[in-house]
Amino acid sequence: MTEARPGAAASASLWERDAELAVITEAVDALSDDASPSEPGSLLVFSGEAGIGKTALLAETRRIAEERGCAVWWARGGETVTSVPFNVVRQLLQPVLLSLMPEEAREYLGDWYEVAGPALGIADPGERQADPQGVCDGLVEVVSRLARREWPLVLIVDDAHWADQETLHWLAACCERLADLRVLLVVALRPGEASGEGARHLDAITATARRPVSTLSALTPEATAGLTRATVGAHADAPFCREVWAVTGGNPYETVELLAKVQDSRLDPVEASCAELRDLNRSARGNGLVARLEGLGIDATRFAWAAAILGTGITLDLVAELATMRPEEAARCAELLSAARILSAPDAAGRRTDGAELDFVHPLIASAVYRSIPDGLRTAMHGIAARVVTDSGLGAAAASRHLLEVHPDDDEELVEQMREAAREHLAVGAPEAARRCLERALAEPPTPEVHPYVLYELGCATLLTSPATTVDYLRAALAMPGLEGDDRVDAVHRLSQALLHNDQLDDAIRTVDEEAARLEPGPSRMRLQAVHYMWESIHAAEEDSPARSRELAELARACTGRDNSERALLILRGFDAMTHGENAEEVVEVCDRALVNGRLAPGLGWTDTEWGIELLLMLGSAYAYSDRLDRADSLFTEGLRAYESAGWSGGHLALAHAYVGLAHRRRGRLREAEASLRESLRLAERVGRRLPLYWSATCGLVDTLLVRGHVEEAWSLAERYGFAPPYPSTIVLPDTRSVRGRLLLAVGRTEEAVGELEAAEKACAGRGHNTVLAPWAGDLARALAADDPRRAADLAALARRRAEILGTDTAIGEALRVAAALETGQRAVRLSGQAVAYLEASACQYEHAAALVEYGIATGSVPELERGRSLAESCGADGLALRARDALEAVGAP
Repeated sequence: MTEARPGAAASASLWERDAELAVITEAVDALSDDASPSEPGSLLVFSGEAGIGKTALLAETRRIAEERGCAVWWARGGETVTSVPFNVVRQLLQPVLLSLMPEEAREYLGDWYEVAGPALGIADPGERQADPQGVCDGLVEVVSRLARREWPLVLIVDDAHWADQETLHWLAACCERLADLRVLLVVALRPGEASGEGARHLDAITATARRPVSTLSALTPEATAGLTRATVGAHADAPFCREVWAVTGGNPYETVELLAKVQDSRLDPVEASCAELRDLNRSARGNGLVARLEGLGIDATRFAWAAAILGTGITLDLVAELATMRPEEAARCAELLSAARILSAPDAAGRRTDGAELDFVHPLIASAVYRSIPDGLRTAMHGIAARVVTDSGLGAAAASRHLLEVHPDDDEELVEQMREAAREHLAVGAPEAARRCLERALAEPPTPEVHPYVLYELGCATLLTSPATTVDYLRAALAMPGLEGDDRVDAVHRLSQALLHNDQLDDAIRTVDEEAARLEPGPSRMRLQAVHYMWESIHAAEEDSPARSRELAELARACTGRDNSERALLILRGFDAMTHGENAEEVVEVCDRALVNGRLAPGLGWTDTEWGIELLLMLGSAYAYSDRLDRADSLFTEGLRAYESAGWSGGHLALAHAYVGLAHRRRGRLREAEASLRESLRLAERVGRRLPLYWSATCGLVDTLLVRGHVEEAWSLAERYGFAPPYPSTIVLPDTRSVRGRLLLAVGRTEEAVGELEAAEKACAGRGHNTVLAPWAGDLARALAADDPRRAADLAALARRRAEILGTDTAIGEALRVAAALETGQRAVRLSGQAVAYLEASACQYEHAAALVEYGIATGSVPELERGRSLAESCGADGLALRARDALEAVGAP
C-alpha cells in the first residue's frame, strides 16, 4: 500500500496505486534515461469512474517526470466545452509556442506553421477553407518538432472523454505515430462517457497502447482506514474508519473531501460521530456542494456561476465582467472560492490581473456548479458571455460556444454571428464546429433571403468530410428561392462533386443537366456543360459514349481557351479522346490549348475550388497516356506539392499521391511508384474504403506490384482491400478489369482471367480504347493463344490497329510485343526487334526492358539480355531481372 504523509491531500488519492505508479515510473525512466531522443514514444491510459483518483495519479506523473528533468505539458477536457474545437490541444501546445518569438516559432514549425498555427491560435488563418486532416497532420508534426526541442517531453491529457473532437482526432493520430514521436502520452478517461466520433477516436487511442488500459479501483476498507488516520489523526477508531469507507464507497475524491470536512468541523473521529458523516459527505457533491457554495454568499455564487459558464479561458477580468463585479470584488470572491476548495488558488498576490487563468479544483465541481444555475438564468448568462467574449476581442468563433446555448428568437444578428463563426472555424480546419454553428443559425431561423445561403454554406462546410451530408444541405438550398447567379451555379457544381464522391455519378450528371437546362447561353451554362462532360468522361458505363464524344469534339473545336469554362472543355475533350484511343498528337494539341504559356490558368490551380481536382487529374492523365510523360509527371508533382504546402492531407492528397505514382509507373520508376501508391492507399483508408479515390490507389498499386514481379504480394493486397467486382461507377486508371485480369493470369487462374478480360472487352464494345490504359486485348490474346489461336490472332491484330490509331511509341511497341508472343521463328524475332525499337523511343523504361529481354531470349543475344537485365534492375522490375538472369545462364553467359 502506498503510504501518504498525514494531511498530505495531494498524495491522498495515491493510496493503493503502487502498480500504476510503478508503470508510470518505468515509462518516465525509459523516456528520460536514454542518451538521445531516438527511441519510440509510448502511451499510458488510465480509466475509471468520476473521483476514482485519475487526476491525482496524473499529478503524481507530473511530479515524477519533472523530478527526472522532463518537460511536462498538461491539459484537461471539460464537460461544458466539448464544442470548442482544438480546446485541449491548445492547452497543451499553445503556451510553449507563445513563449517563443514569432520568428523562432516559424523556424521550428517550417511549412506547418501556416497549417497548424491558426488551429493553435498563434497565427492568422488563410483565406480558404483548411483541410481538417491536413491540420491534424500539422499538429502531429508540431509535437514531433517540439519534442526534439523539449526532449524528454511528457504530454498529459486528463478527462479525455470530454475533449473536443478535433483534439481527439489529433490525439489518435499522435498515437498512430508514436514510433516516430519521442514523447510519453498519458491519458485519463471515464469509460462510457463519450459517444459517436469521440468514442471512435478514444477506441483508436486505447487500441494503440502497448500496455493494457489501467482501470483504477476504489479504495479498500484498509486503505480508507490508513488514509483516515493519516489525515485526521491516528486516534481515529475502527468503526469511524469503516463508516468513512461505507459512506464514500472507497471513492478517493469523496474520501478526501469528507475527511477535509471532518477536519473543518473538528468532528471527533470516533464511533459516536459516525452518524454525522453522511451529512458531511453530501456537502461535498451534488446538491450538498451547491448548498455549500450558496453558504459562501451571493457574490461568491455569482462568481462561480460565471466561471462555470465561461468553461475555458476563465480569467479574473472576464469573470468579473460577466458577473458584473468590480475587480477587487472579483479577487475577493476568487480567494473565498479557493479557500473552499471550489476554484484553484489565486497567485501569491491574491490577484489575477495578469490574465492568468482560473480553474475548478475538480471537474465534478465544475459540472455541479454549472448544473446548479437555474435554466433561464444559465441561458441568459450564455448570451451575455457571448457579448463579453466578443468585446474582449476573442472573435466570433469563441463567442459561438455560448450562442449555441441561447434559445432561438428570430435574431438576425445571431444568424450573422454564427455564419461568421462558421467561417472562422472552417479557416482553422474545424468543419464540425462550423456545421454546429450553421445548424444553430438555421434554428433561429434566418430570414427567407438568407436561409438558402446558410444551407449553401452548410453544404460547403461538410464537403471535405461528409459527402452525404453535403448532398442533403445543397439540395435543400437549391430547392429554396433566393440562391441565384454564380452562387447557384457553384452550389450545383459542389452538389455534383459530393454525389460523385458518394459514388452517385448518375445523380451527379442528372443534377448538372437539369440546372443547365434552366440557363440561357452564356458562361454559367458553359460551366455546367463542362461539368456535365467531366462527369460523363469518367463514367465507367458510357452508354452514349460515341455520341457524347462527337458533341464534346464539336464544342471544343470552337474553343480558343479564352476563359476557364473553355479551358475546361478543352481538357475534357483531350481526356475523352485519350480514353477512346484517338490520335495522341491531337490529344496533346487540344490539352496544350487549355494552358496559358504552358502553365495552369489562374483559377484552375490545384487548390482552387471552382473546378476541383478532377479536371486536373484528367489533364495529367491525358498527357500520361499520350506518351507526354514529362508533362504528366510535372503536373502531378505540382499538385502534390500544392496540397502538401496548403496542408491538404485528406482525399486530395491521396489522389495526388496516386497520380504521382501513375506517372512513376508509366516512366518505369517502379520503386518510386510503389512508394507513392502505398502512401495514397494509407491516406485513402482514412477517408473511407470503396470510394473512387480508394480504387485509384488500390488498382495502381496492384498493377505496379505485378510489373515488379511481386505476384504474391499483389494478390494478398487485392484480397485484403477488396480489389474485385463490383467496380466503382467512375473510370479508374489504369482500367480495373484489365489489371484484375492480369492479376488472375499471374496467379494461374486463367479461366477467371479470361472472363474478366472479356468483361473489359464488352465494356469497350462500340467504341475505341487506349491500349495502354486498358491493355485487355493483348492480355486476352496471350491467355487464349494455346486454346483458341485464331481469336488470339484477331485480338492481337485489334490491339495493333488501335495502337496505330493512337500512334504512341508505347502503344505500338506493346502491340508488337503481343504479336511477337503469338509467333514463332524469324517472324517472332522481327516483331520483337521492332517492339524494342519503338519502346526505346518511348520514355517507358519497364516496357523497354521487357522488350529487350524478350528479344534477347528470341535471338539468344547476350548483349540484349544484359541490357534488358540492367534496365530491369534500375527500374525495380525484380521479376523481369530474374527472368533475364535465368536466360543469360541458359545461354552460358558468365
